[in-house]
Amino acid sequence: MSLKNVIMNKTLLGAANLVSYLPDELLYNMSKKQLQIVKFPEGREFIFSFMKTLKHKWRKLNPNVRKKLVENMIGNYFINARPRRYKMEEENGCSPLLFVISPTMRCNLKCTGCYSANYDRADSLDYATLDRIMTEAKEMGIYYVVVSGGEPYAREDLLTLFEKHNDMIFMTYTNGTIIHTRNLAPKLAKLGNVVPCISIEGYQGETDERRGDGVFAKVMGAMDDLRENGIFFGYSVTPTKFNNELLVSDEFVDLMVKKGASVGWYFNYMPVGREPDTDLMTTPEQRAYRWKRLQDLKKTKDLVLADFWNDGILTGGCIAGGRSYFHINAAGNVEPCVFSQFYVDNVLEKPLKEIMMSDYFRAIRSRHGEMTNPLRPCMVIDRPQVFRDHITRFGAKPSQPGGETLLGGKLAGEIDAIATEWKTHADKIWEENYGGLPEVDTDHHIGKNHLAYETQAPKTTKKSSKTLNKETDGTTIVTM
Repeated sequence: MSLKNVIMNKTLLGAANLVSYLPDELLYNMSKKQLQIVKFPEGREFIFSFMKTLKHKWRKLNPNVRKKLVENMIGNYFINARPRRYKMEEENGCSPLLFVISPTMRCNLKCTGCYSANYDRADSLDYATLDRIMTEAKEMGIYYVVVSGGEPYAREDLLTLFEKHNDMIFMTYTNGTIIHTRNLAPKLAKLGNVVPCISIEGYQGETDERRGDGVFAKVMGAMDDLRENGIFFGYSVTPTKFNNELLVSDEFVDLMVKKGASVGWYFNYMPVGREPDTDLMTTPEQRAYRWKRLQDLKKTKDLVLADFWNDGILTGGCIAGGRSYFHINAAGNVEPCVFSQFYVDNVLEKPLKEIMMSDYFRAIRSRHGEMTNPLRPCMVIDRPQVFRDHITRFGAKPSQPGGETLLGGKLAGEIDAIATEWKTHADKIWEENYGGLPEVDTDHHIGKNHLAYETQAPKTTKKSSKTLNKETDGTTIVTM
Protein backbone atom coordinates (compact mmCIF):
# COMPACT_ATOMS: atom_id res chain seq x y z
CA MET A 1 0.00 0.00 0.00
CA SER A 2 1.33 3.42 -0.93
CA LEU A 3 2.11 6.05 1.67
CA LYS A 4 -0.66 8.20 0.17
CA ASN A 5 -3.23 5.47 0.77
CA VAL A 6 -1.95 4.82 4.30
CA ILE A 7 -2.40 8.49 5.17
CA MET A 8 -5.81 8.62 3.45
CA ASN A 9 -7.09 5.53 5.28
CA LYS A 10 -5.94 6.78 8.68
CA THR A 11 -7.62 10.12 7.98
CA LEU A 12 -10.86 8.45 6.86
CA LEU A 13 -10.91 6.16 9.88
CA GLY A 14 -10.36 9.08 12.22
CA ALA A 15 -13.15 11.02 10.54
CA ALA A 16 -15.52 8.04 10.77
CA ASN A 17 -14.78 7.66 14.48
CA LEU A 18 -15.50 11.35 15.00
CA VAL A 19 -18.73 11.27 12.97
CA SER A 20 -20.04 8.40 15.13
CA TYR A 21 -20.40 10.89 18.01
CA LEU A 22 -22.35 13.50 16.01
CA PRO A 23 -26.12 13.97 16.43
CA ASP A 24 -28.17 12.69 13.49
CA GLU A 25 -29.43 16.17 12.67
CA LEU A 26 -25.91 17.57 12.44
CA LEU A 27 -24.84 14.65 10.25
CA TYR A 28 -27.76 15.31 7.93
CA ASN A 29 -27.00 19.03 7.70
CA MET A 30 -23.34 18.28 6.96
CA SER A 31 -24.26 15.91 4.11
CA LYS A 32 -27.32 17.79 2.83
CA LYS A 33 -25.51 19.67 0.09
CA GLN A 34 -23.80 16.55 -1.27
CA LEU A 35 -27.09 14.63 -1.23
CA GLN A 36 -28.72 17.16 -3.55
CA ILE A 37 -27.06 15.50 -6.54
CA VAL A 38 -29.61 12.68 -6.11
CA LYS A 39 -32.74 13.46 -8.11
CA PHE A 40 -35.48 11.90 -6.01
CA PRO A 41 -36.03 12.32 -2.25
CA GLU A 42 -36.10 8.52 -1.84
CA GLY A 43 -32.53 8.36 -3.08
CA ARG A 44 -31.38 11.02 -0.63
CA GLU A 45 -33.22 9.28 2.19
CA PHE A 46 -31.66 5.91 1.30
CA ILE A 47 -28.11 7.26 1.39
CA PHE A 48 -28.68 9.15 4.62
CA SER A 49 -30.33 6.06 6.14
CA PHE A 50 -27.17 4.08 5.40
CA MET A 51 -24.96 6.79 6.90
CA LYS A 52 -27.13 7.08 10.00
CA THR A 53 -27.36 3.30 10.53
CA LEU A 54 -23.61 2.89 10.18
CA LYS A 55 -23.07 5.76 12.61
CA HIS A 56 -25.36 4.19 15.20
CA LYS A 57 -23.63 0.80 14.90
CA TRP A 58 -20.08 2.09 14.55
CA ARG A 59 -18.79 1.76 18.10
CA LYS A 60 -20.35 -1.71 18.45
CA LEU A 61 -18.49 -3.05 15.40
CA ASN A 62 -15.31 -5.06 15.65
CA PRO A 63 -12.24 -2.84 14.99
CA ASN A 64 -11.32 -5.03 12.00
CA VAL A 65 -14.80 -4.47 10.53
CA ARG A 66 -14.58 -0.71 11.01
CA LYS A 67 -11.12 -0.64 9.43
CA LYS A 68 -12.18 -2.61 6.35
CA LEU A 69 -15.40 -0.66 5.84
CA VAL A 70 -13.37 2.53 5.72
CA GLU A 71 -10.41 1.24 3.69
CA ASN A 72 -12.31 -0.94 1.20
CA MET A 73 -15.70 0.69 0.79
CA ILE A 74 -14.74 4.35 1.11
CA GLY A 75 -11.05 4.37 0.20
CA ASN A 76 -10.82 1.70 -2.49
CA TYR A 77 -14.37 1.61 -3.87
CA PHE A 78 -15.53 5.21 -3.74
CA ILE A 79 -12.20 7.04 -4.10
CA ASN A 80 -9.39 5.00 -5.64
CA ALA A 81 -11.48 2.96 -8.11
CA ARG A 82 -13.58 5.79 -9.52
CA PRO A 83 -11.03 6.78 -12.21
CA ARG A 84 -10.97 3.15 -13.41
CA ARG A 85 -14.75 3.08 -13.66
CA TYR A 86 -14.75 6.38 -15.52
CA LYS A 87 -12.14 5.04 -17.93
CA MET A 88 -14.22 1.90 -18.45
CA GLU A 89 -17.24 4.07 -19.17
CA GLU A 90 -15.35 6.28 -21.61
CA GLU A 91 -13.84 3.38 -23.54
CA ASN A 92 -16.65 0.82 -23.38
CA GLY A 93 -19.87 2.64 -22.57
CA CYS A 94 -20.43 0.78 -19.30
CA SER A 95 -18.82 0.34 -15.91
CA PRO A 96 -20.56 -2.04 -13.52
CA LEU A 97 -20.37 -1.12 -9.86
CA LEU A 98 -20.62 -4.67 -8.59
CA PHE A 99 -21.48 -8.23 -9.57
CA VAL A 100 -22.97 -11.33 -8.01
CA ILE A 101 -21.00 -14.57 -8.12
CA SER A 102 -22.19 -18.02 -7.08
CA PRO A 103 -19.00 -20.01 -6.33
CA THR A 104 -21.13 -23.09 -5.66
CA MET A 105 -24.67 -24.24 -6.22
CA ARG A 106 -24.34 -26.82 -3.48
CA CYS A 107 -26.57 -26.20 -0.48
CA ASN A 108 -27.38 -27.93 2.78
CA LEU A 109 -31.06 -26.96 2.48
CA LYS A 110 -33.83 -27.63 -0.08
CA CYS A 111 -36.08 -24.60 0.06
CA THR A 112 -39.43 -24.57 -1.72
CA GLY A 113 -39.32 -22.37 -4.81
CA CYS A 114 -35.53 -21.85 -4.68
CA TYR A 115 -34.45 -19.67 -7.63
CA SER A 116 -31.25 -21.70 -8.11
CA ALA A 117 -32.58 -25.19 -7.40
CA ASN A 118 -32.09 -26.62 -10.89
CA TYR A 119 -28.51 -25.52 -11.48
CA ASP A 120 -25.87 -28.22 -11.83
CA ARG A 121 -24.44 -28.87 -8.36
CA ALA A 122 -20.90 -29.47 -9.66
CA ASP A 123 -18.54 -26.53 -9.05
CA SER A 124 -16.79 -25.44 -12.25
CA LEU A 125 -15.20 -22.37 -10.70
CA ASP A 126 -12.07 -23.59 -8.95
CA TYR A 127 -10.15 -21.38 -6.56
CA ALA A 128 -7.70 -20.17 -9.23
CA THR A 129 -10.60 -19.03 -11.43
CA LEU A 130 -12.28 -17.20 -8.55
CA ASP A 131 -8.97 -15.52 -7.79
CA ARG A 132 -8.60 -14.41 -11.43
CA ILE A 133 -12.15 -13.06 -11.53
CA MET A 134 -11.53 -10.88 -8.48
CA THR A 135 -8.33 -9.51 -9.99
CA GLU A 136 -10.10 -8.70 -13.28
CA ALA A 137 -12.92 -7.04 -11.33
CA LYS A 138 -10.53 -4.69 -9.55
CA GLU A 139 -8.92 -3.77 -12.84
CA MET A 140 -12.41 -2.61 -13.93
CA GLY A 141 -12.89 -0.63 -10.71
CA ILE A 142 -15.13 -3.16 -8.93
CA TYR A 143 -14.31 -3.61 -5.25
CA TYR A 144 -17.75 -4.71 -4.05
CA VAL A 145 -18.80 -8.31 -4.78
CA VAL A 146 -21.98 -10.10 -3.74
CA VAL A 147 -21.51 -13.82 -3.12
CA SER A 148 -24.56 -16.04 -3.50
CA GLY A 149 -25.30 -19.65 -4.37
CA GLY A 150 -26.29 -22.29 -3.43
CA GLU A 151 -24.93 -21.80 0.03
CA PRO A 152 -21.62 -19.93 -0.28
CA TYR A 153 -20.20 -21.22 2.99
CA ALA A 154 -20.51 -24.78 1.68
CA ARG A 155 -17.15 -23.98 0.05
CA GLU A 156 -14.47 -24.17 2.69
CA ASP A 157 -11.99 -22.18 0.57
CA LEU A 158 -14.26 -19.14 0.51
CA LEU A 159 -12.67 -17.52 3.56
CA THR A 160 -9.25 -18.00 1.95
CA LEU A 161 -10.49 -16.02 -1.06
CA PHE A 162 -11.81 -13.25 1.19
CA GLU A 163 -8.49 -13.11 3.00
CA LYS A 164 -6.41 -12.89 -0.17
CA HIS A 165 -8.58 -10.12 -1.60
CA ASN A 166 -8.73 -8.22 1.65
CA ASP A 167 -8.94 -4.92 -0.24
CA MET A 168 -12.49 -5.76 -1.37
CA ILE A 169 -15.88 -5.87 0.38
CA PHE A 170 -17.83 -9.13 0.06
CA MET A 171 -21.54 -9.34 0.85
CA THR A 172 -22.66 -12.96 1.23
CA TYR A 173 -26.25 -14.18 0.88
CA THR A 174 -26.43 -17.18 3.15
CA ASN A 175 -28.98 -19.34 4.94
CA GLY A 176 -26.89 -18.75 8.07
CA THR A 177 -26.89 -22.34 9.32
CA ILE A 178 -23.23 -23.07 8.56
CA ILE A 179 -22.15 -19.76 10.08
CA HIS A 180 -23.77 -20.94 13.30
CA THR A 181 -22.89 -24.65 13.32
CA ARG A 182 -19.24 -24.10 12.33
CA ASN A 183 -18.79 -21.01 14.52
CA LEU A 184 -17.59 -18.87 11.64
CA ALA A 185 -18.45 -15.49 13.19
CA PRO A 186 -15.06 -15.03 14.95
CA LYS A 187 -13.27 -15.80 11.68
CA LEU A 188 -15.45 -13.30 9.78
CA ALA A 189 -14.74 -10.67 12.43
CA LYS A 190 -11.01 -11.24 12.03
CA LEU A 191 -11.30 -10.79 8.24
CA GLY A 192 -13.43 -7.67 8.60
CA ASN A 193 -14.34 -7.41 4.90
CA VAL A 194 -17.42 -9.66 4.85
CA VAL A 195 -21.04 -8.53 5.27
CA PRO A 196 -23.28 -11.61 5.73
CA CYS A 197 -26.97 -11.29 4.83
CA ILE A 198 -29.04 -14.13 6.24
CA SER A 199 -32.13 -15.45 4.47
CA ILE A 200 -35.29 -15.75 6.53
CA GLU A 201 -38.97 -16.14 5.63
CA GLY A 202 -40.60 -14.59 8.70
CA TYR A 203 -40.91 -16.25 12.08
CA GLN A 204 -40.35 -19.92 12.94
CA GLY A 205 -43.47 -21.20 11.19
CA GLU A 206 -42.81 -19.45 7.88
CA THR A 207 -39.05 -20.12 7.90
CA ASP A 208 -39.17 -23.79 8.87
CA GLU A 209 -42.03 -24.49 6.48
CA ARG A 210 -39.98 -23.34 3.47
CA ARG A 211 -36.44 -24.11 4.66
CA GLY A 212 -36.79 -27.11 6.95
CA ASP A 213 -37.36 -27.91 10.63
CA GLY A 214 -34.97 -26.19 13.00
CA VAL A 215 -33.64 -23.65 10.49
CA PHE A 216 -35.21 -20.65 12.22
CA ALA A 217 -33.43 -21.47 15.48
CA LYS A 218 -30.09 -21.72 13.66
CA VAL A 219 -30.75 -18.40 11.91
CA MET A 220 -31.44 -16.72 15.23
CA GLY A 221 -28.24 -18.28 16.59
CA ALA A 222 -26.22 -17.05 13.61
CA MET A 223 -27.53 -13.50 14.08
CA ASP A 224 -26.59 -13.60 17.74
CA ASP A 225 -23.11 -14.86 16.82
CA LEU A 226 -22.59 -12.07 14.28
CA ARG A 227 -23.88 -9.34 16.60
CA GLU A 228 -21.75 -10.52 19.52
CA ASN A 229 -18.65 -10.54 17.30
CA GLY A 230 -19.27 -6.99 16.07
CA ILE A 231 -20.00 -7.84 12.44
CA PHE A 232 -21.99 -5.55 10.17
CA PHE A 233 -24.72 -7.85 8.79
CA GLY A 234 -28.22 -7.94 7.38
CA TYR A 235 -31.18 -10.10 6.52
CA SER A 236 -32.69 -11.17 3.21
CA VAL A 237 -36.35 -12.03 2.66
CA THR A 238 -38.47 -13.31 -0.22
CA PRO A 239 -41.98 -11.83 -0.08
CA THR A 240 -44.61 -14.25 -1.40
CA LYS A 241 -48.37 -14.19 -1.45
CA PHE A 242 -48.31 -15.78 2.00
CA ASN A 243 -45.75 -13.74 3.97
CA ASN A 244 -45.71 -10.34 2.23
CA GLU A 245 -47.55 -8.43 4.96
CA LEU A 246 -45.64 -10.12 7.77
CA LEU A 247 -42.24 -9.19 6.31
CA VAL A 248 -43.09 -5.48 6.28
CA SER A 249 -44.75 -5.46 9.69
CA ASP A 250 -43.32 -3.36 12.51
CA GLU A 251 -43.00 -6.46 14.67
CA PHE A 252 -40.87 -8.42 12.21
CA VAL A 253 -38.57 -5.52 11.33
CA ASP A 254 -38.20 -4.69 15.02
CA LEU A 255 -37.08 -8.29 15.64
CA MET A 256 -34.40 -7.94 12.96
CA VAL A 257 -33.20 -4.68 14.54
CA LYS A 258 -33.13 -6.33 17.96
CA LYS A 259 -31.05 -9.22 16.60
CA GLY A 260 -28.51 -6.72 15.30
CA ALA A 261 -29.24 -6.52 11.55
CA SER A 262 -28.18 -3.28 9.87
CA VAL A 263 -29.65 -3.86 6.40
CA GLY A 264 -32.71 -5.66 5.05
CA TRP A 265 -33.03 -6.79 1.42
CA TYR A 266 -36.43 -7.66 -0.09
CA PHE A 267 -36.48 -9.98 -3.14
CA ASN A 268 -39.89 -10.50 -4.71
CA TYR A 269 -40.55 -14.21 -5.28
CA MET A 270 -39.65 -14.97 -8.90
CA PRO A 271 -41.15 -17.82 -10.95
CA VAL A 272 -37.79 -19.42 -11.80
CA GLY A 273 -35.86 -22.38 -10.42
CA ARG A 274 -37.50 -25.35 -8.71
CA GLU A 275 -41.14 -25.77 -9.85
CA PRO A 276 -41.81 -22.08 -10.69
CA ASP A 277 -45.27 -21.13 -9.48
CA THR A 278 -46.88 -17.76 -10.15
CA ASP A 279 -49.37 -18.53 -7.36
CA LEU A 280 -46.50 -17.89 -4.92
CA MET A 281 -45.92 -14.40 -6.34
CA THR A 282 -47.31 -11.43 -4.48
CA THR A 283 -50.40 -9.98 -6.09
CA PRO A 284 -50.10 -6.49 -7.59
CA GLU A 285 -52.10 -5.19 -4.63
CA GLN A 286 -49.66 -6.81 -2.23
CA ARG A 287 -46.69 -5.43 -4.11
CA ALA A 288 -48.19 -1.93 -3.92
CA TYR A 289 -48.79 -2.41 -0.19
CA ARG A 290 -45.17 -3.47 0.30
CA TRP A 291 -43.97 -0.38 -1.57
CA LYS A 292 -45.96 1.90 0.76
CA ARG A 293 -44.98 0.06 3.93
CA LEU A 294 -41.27 0.12 3.11
CA GLN A 295 -41.43 3.85 2.43
CA ASP A 296 -42.78 4.29 5.97
CA LEU A 297 -40.41 1.79 7.58
CA LYS A 298 -37.37 3.45 6.03
CA LYS A 299 -38.25 6.63 7.90
CA THR A 300 -38.87 5.03 11.28
CA LYS A 301 -36.57 2.00 11.66
CA ASP A 302 -32.90 2.04 12.54
CA LEU A 303 -31.63 0.02 9.58
CA VAL A 304 -31.31 0.29 5.79
CA LEU A 305 -34.15 -1.27 3.77
CA ALA A 306 -34.25 -1.91 0.03
CA ASP A 307 -36.66 -3.68 -2.32
CA PHE A 308 -35.01 -4.73 -5.59
CA TRP A 309 -38.27 -4.45 -7.53
CA ASN A 310 -40.09 -1.57 -5.85
CA ASP A 311 -36.99 0.59 -5.43
CA GLY A 312 -36.27 1.03 -9.12
CA ILE A 313 -36.43 4.75 -8.49
CA LEU A 314 -33.17 4.50 -6.51
CA THR A 315 -31.28 2.96 -9.42
CA GLY A 316 -32.97 4.51 -12.44
CA GLY A 317 -34.66 1.18 -13.22
CA CYS A 318 -33.17 -2.18 -14.14
CA ILE A 319 -29.46 -2.55 -13.38
CA ALA A 320 -28.90 -5.86 -15.21
CA GLY A 321 -26.67 -6.70 -18.17
CA GLY A 322 -23.65 -4.86 -16.83
CA ARG A 323 -25.41 -1.54 -16.46
CA SER A 324 -24.62 -1.77 -12.77
CA TYR A 325 -24.30 -5.50 -12.18
CA PHE A 326 -24.38 -9.05 -13.59
CA HIS A 327 -24.24 -12.63 -12.30
CA ILE A 328 -21.62 -15.36 -12.69
CA ASN A 329 -22.96 -18.79 -11.78
CA ALA A 330 -20.95 -21.80 -10.59
CA ALA A 331 -20.54 -23.09 -14.15
CA GLY A 332 -18.96 -19.78 -15.18
CA ASN A 333 -21.96 -18.68 -17.26
CA VAL A 334 -22.39 -14.91 -17.13
CA GLU A 335 -26.05 -13.96 -16.82
CA PRO A 336 -27.59 -10.47 -17.06
CA CYS A 337 -29.14 -10.93 -13.62
CA VAL A 338 -29.48 -13.55 -10.90
CA PHE A 339 -33.08 -14.01 -12.03
CA SER A 340 -32.49 -13.63 -15.78
CA GLN A 341 -30.89 -17.04 -16.08
CA PHE A 342 -29.87 -17.14 -19.76
CA TYR A 343 -26.30 -16.77 -20.95
CA VAL A 344 -24.21 -16.31 -24.07
CA ASP A 345 -20.69 -16.12 -22.63
CA ASN A 346 -18.69 -18.01 -20.03
CA VAL A 347 -16.00 -16.54 -17.78
CA LEU A 348 -13.90 -19.68 -18.28
CA GLU A 349 -13.57 -18.71 -21.94
CA LYS A 350 -13.43 -14.89 -21.92
CA PRO A 351 -12.31 -12.08 -19.60
CA LEU A 352 -14.94 -10.06 -17.78
CA LYS A 353 -14.36 -6.85 -19.72
CA GLU A 354 -14.90 -8.60 -23.06
CA ILE A 355 -18.13 -10.18 -21.81
CA MET A 356 -19.44 -6.78 -20.70
CA MET A 357 -19.11 -5.62 -24.29
CA SER A 358 -20.93 -8.60 -25.82
CA ASP A 359 -23.81 -7.86 -28.18
CA TYR A 360 -26.13 -9.60 -25.72
CA PHE A 361 -25.28 -7.33 -22.79
CA ARG A 362 -25.05 -4.20 -24.95
CA ALA A 363 -28.56 -4.85 -26.30
CA ILE A 364 -29.94 -5.26 -22.79
CA ARG A 365 -28.38 -1.98 -21.68
CA SER A 366 -29.65 -0.20 -24.77
CA ARG A 367 -33.27 -0.94 -23.87
CA HIS A 368 -33.21 0.18 -20.26
CA GLY A 369 -34.13 3.66 -21.45
CA GLU A 370 -37.48 2.54 -22.86
CA MET A 371 -38.88 2.23 -19.35
CA THR A 372 -41.11 5.15 -18.44
CA ASN A 373 -41.86 4.09 -14.87
CA PRO A 374 -39.00 2.93 -12.60
CA LEU A 375 -41.55 1.08 -10.45
CA ARG A 376 -41.65 -1.45 -13.31
CA PRO A 377 -37.90 -2.13 -13.68
CA CYS A 378 -37.72 -5.91 -14.10
CA MET A 379 -37.51 -7.30 -17.62
CA VAL A 380 -38.47 -10.78 -16.36
CA ILE A 381 -41.79 -10.02 -14.64
CA ASP A 382 -42.54 -6.36 -15.45
CA ARG A 383 -41.53 -6.16 -19.12
CA PRO A 384 -41.37 -9.84 -20.13
CA GLN A 385 -41.47 -9.27 -23.89
CA VAL A 386 -38.20 -7.36 -23.65
CA PHE A 387 -36.72 -10.34 -21.80
CA ARG A 388 -37.93 -12.80 -24.45
CA ASP A 389 -36.74 -10.60 -27.31
CA HIS A 390 -33.17 -10.67 -25.96
CA ILE A 391 -33.17 -14.43 -25.44
CA THR A 392 -34.51 -15.13 -28.92
CA ARG A 393 -32.41 -12.55 -30.75
CA PHE A 394 -29.07 -13.72 -29.35
CA GLY A 395 -29.81 -17.39 -28.88
CA ALA A 396 -29.08 -17.20 -25.17
CA LYS A 397 -29.12 -20.57 -23.43
CA PRO A 398 -30.93 -21.34 -20.17
CA SER A 399 -28.61 -21.90 -17.23
CA GLN A 400 -31.09 -24.18 -15.52
CA PRO A 401 -33.06 -27.10 -16.99
CA GLY A 402 -36.59 -25.93 -17.63
CA GLY A 403 -35.64 -22.28 -17.97
CA GLU A 404 -37.18 -22.21 -21.43
CA THR A 405 -40.66 -22.36 -19.86
CA LEU A 406 -40.36 -18.60 -19.32
CA LEU A 407 -40.36 -18.05 -23.07
CA GLY A 408 -43.81 -19.41 -23.90
CA GLY A 409 -46.75 -21.51 -22.85
CA LYS A 410 -48.74 -21.36 -19.62
CA LEU A 411 -46.04 -19.81 -17.40
CA ALA A 412 -45.26 -17.03 -19.88
CA GLY A 413 -48.95 -16.24 -20.24
CA GLU A 414 -49.37 -15.98 -16.48
CA ILE A 415 -46.38 -13.63 -16.21
CA ASP A 416 -47.79 -11.45 -18.99
CA ALA A 417 -51.09 -11.13 -17.13
CA ILE A 418 -49.33 -10.19 -13.89
CA ALA A 419 -47.17 -7.62 -15.72
CA THR A 420 -50.25 -6.03 -17.27
CA GLU A 421 -52.01 -5.76 -13.93
CA TRP A 422 -48.92 -4.41 -12.15
CA LYS A 423 -48.52 -1.71 -14.80
CA THR A 424 -51.91 -0.29 -13.79
CA HIS A 425 -50.93 -0.20 -10.11
CA ALA A 426 -47.40 1.11 -10.71
CA ASP A 427 -48.58 3.93 -12.97
CA LYS A 428 -51.18 4.95 -10.40
CA ILE A 429 -48.56 5.02 -7.63
CA TRP A 430 -46.23 7.10 -9.77
CA GLU A 431 -48.89 9.59 -10.84
CA GLU A 432 -50.16 10.05 -7.28
CA ASN A 433 -46.69 10.52 -5.80
CA TYR A 434 -44.72 12.20 -8.60
CA GLY A 435 -47.32 14.05 -10.67
CA GLY A 436 -47.38 12.10 -13.92
CA LEU A 437 -45.14 9.63 -15.69
CA PRO A 438 -41.61 10.71 -16.68
CA GLU A 439 -40.66 11.13 -20.30
CA VAL A 440 -38.80 8.34 -22.03
CA ASP A 441 -35.05 8.74 -21.59
CA THR A 442 -33.51 7.66 -24.88
CA ASP A 443 -30.00 8.45 -23.66
CA HIS A 444 -30.39 6.31 -20.55
CA HIS A 445 -27.33 4.15 -19.89
CA ILE A 446 -24.87 3.31 -17.16
CA GLY A 447 -23.01 6.60 -17.19
CA LYS A 448 -26.05 8.81 -17.23
CA ASN A 449 -28.26 7.21 -14.62
CA HIS A 450 -26.13 5.14 -12.30
CA LEU A 451 -26.96 3.96 -8.82
CA ALA A 452 -27.99 6.82 -6.59
CA TYR A 453 -24.57 7.43 -5.09
CA GLU A 454 -22.44 7.29 -8.24
CA THR A 455 -21.95 10.48 -10.26
CA GLN A 456 -20.83 10.59 -13.85
CA ALA A 457 -17.36 11.72 -14.85
CA PRO A 458 -17.27 14.94 -16.86
CA LYS A 459 -17.28 14.13 -20.53
CA THR A 460 -18.81 15.01 -23.86
CA THR A 461 -21.51 12.68 -25.17
CA LYS A 462 -23.29 12.74 -28.45
CA LYS A 463 -27.06 12.57 -28.33
CA SER A 464 -28.66 9.41 -29.60
CA SER A 465 -31.53 9.40 -32.08
CA LYS A 466 -35.02 9.51 -30.68
CA THR A 467 -36.75 6.23 -30.00
CA LEU A 468 -40.44 5.92 -30.66
CA ASN A 469 -42.16 3.68 -28.18
CA LYS A 470 -45.64 2.88 -27.05
CA GLU A 471 -46.98 0.68 -24.30
CA THR A 472 -49.54 -2.07 -24.81
CA ASP A 473 -50.63 -4.85 -22.46
CA GLY A 474 -47.81 -4.14 -20.03
CA THR A 475 -45.24 -4.76 -22.77
CA THR A 476 -42.99 -2.15 -24.37
CA ILE A 477 -42.86 -2.25 -28.17
CA VAL A 478 -40.03 -0.29 -29.72
CA THR A 479 -39.61 1.01 -33.25
CA MET A 480 -36.08 2.12 -34.00
